[in-house]
Amino acid sequence: MTVLETNRWSADRVNAWYDAQDWPCGFNYMPSTAVNFADMWHAETFDADRIATEMGWAEAIGYNSARVNIQFIQWKTDPKGVLARVDRFMDIAAKHGVSTVLCLFDDCGFSGVEPTAGVQPDPVPDKHNSRALASPGRDAVLDETQWPDYLDYVKDVVTTFADDPRILFWDLYNEPGNDSIFLTDVTEDRYSDALWAKSFALCKKVFAEARAINPSQPVTSAAWMLEHAWENEEGIGTAYQNEIDQFLLDASDIISFHAYCPLPWFTKIIGTLQEFGRPIMCTEWLARPAGSIMSEQLPLMHDHRIGAYQWGFVNGRSQTNIPWPNLKAKIRNFDATTSPWFHDVLREDGSPYDAHEMELVSRLTSKS
Repeated sequence: MTVLETNRWSADRVNAWYDAQDWPCGFNYMPSTAVNFADMWHAETFDADRIATEMGWAEAIGYNSARVNIQFIQWKTDPKGVLARVDRFMDIAAKHGVSTVLCLFDDCGFSGVEPTAGVQPDPVPDKHNSRALASPGRDAVLDETQWPDYLDYVKDVVTTFADDPRILFWDLYNEPGNDSIFLTDVTEDRYSDALWAKSFALCKKVFAEARAINPSQPVTSAAWMLEHAWENEEGIGTAYQNEIDQFLLDASDIISFHAYCPLPWFTKIIGTLQEFGRPIMCTEWLARPAGSIMSEQLPLMHDHRIGAYQWGFVNGRSQTNIPWPNLKAKIRNFDATTSPWFHDVLREDGSPYDAHEMELVSRLTSKS
């Protein structure tokens, strides 16, 4: 048996684990003062006070979990410092009743540039996630000579927190193979098939490394292309129509997925994933102009006990209230100050973008 097969949690084990948890209702988190995850974890810009304030808002509303990415380039530059700051973040979150989901790698870099360590540039005005960086970076993924460093990173981070009760589960690799060109202003496709193949191979090694460590928390990585199987009303297609999504669903303890799509497609995806007989987490959703709407989809996930992690919490320097560039171009008379927000639920002063949304979260999590 392979390491993946040997250490994957059985359905009985992971379902028993999930039965002991509160319904996870959370968000993908970056403090509003950070422009990207490199900014979040850098020593000079790590903003513990702001994190504490925003986690206090989360607790008051009723949120109980946060998914957050670590940036490899900052770990490589300052491994002990980054791990200390991750520990500090989780301590702050836990004091406010918020568990942590740590994500180690990410191919979705909206900026289209390779990561650099240190202080990050200011956001590009009026542009969604303008400084977002892949991790370790798309060029870096293509360079197999660097892969031993990536596996050392997995070993260091997962071993350090393998028995930490503040971690709800591990998300090993965000959207492997995603070159994001359709979401950005970049027109040149420099990656495509090459990135797909290399990311898939690296993802398998990352899973194997994590399985060898065998942490006390379950591990997953989200199938992220499921919604494209349901792009017509008849639902023609299969829920996992490519090798990466298929691998992620078969290798994960928890079934997790991303879906920025209207309710009919979202419902079909859930129905298909329930056939796996394992806990389900939607680790990215909420894109109002794309039809991913809280009033429709959060109650559905609550009723089916599907963990819900919307993209964004407090609007800030990542500017994710602005739509993806390809969608923004289709919105007539778009205005960042008056058009509906894409992601995020709170303004920088903690007031809700839509009070009804936050009342819904409070009610579903039984938090007054």
